[in-house]
Amino acid sequence: MDFAFFAANFGFSRKEYEELTPREINFLYKAWENRAVSESYLLYNAVFTAVYNVNRPKRKRALKLWRKAKVRKADMETVQENLSIVREVEANEGTDWVKKIYAANGMKYPGKEG
Repeated sequence: MDFAFFAANFGFSRKEYEELTPREINFLYKAWENRAVSESYLLYNAVFTAVYNVNRPKRKRALKLWRKAKVRKADMETVQENLSIVREVEANEGTDWVKKIYAANGMKYPGKEG
């Protein structure tokens, strides 16, 4: 029965299935379960939103199916620390690696030369 499940859901051959360890099998079962739950929540949210929007009062706003991620302000201390590390690395090693990336892609380096 386990092999039938893996063959039907994941397209595994008999040989591939027999090479799996019991731990890998359990991880695959859990991943399949998580995917099934996620898909059911997505379907629930889509149906709920559609039904609400159809039956909402005229002066109420329609619900959106997807919400935009809210942008959080950066922690300025972390930003300053990261910038100081970048400047230190550029001072020690230069920016030749950036120029090589641009050259490999056939682009002109936009920074100041010399």
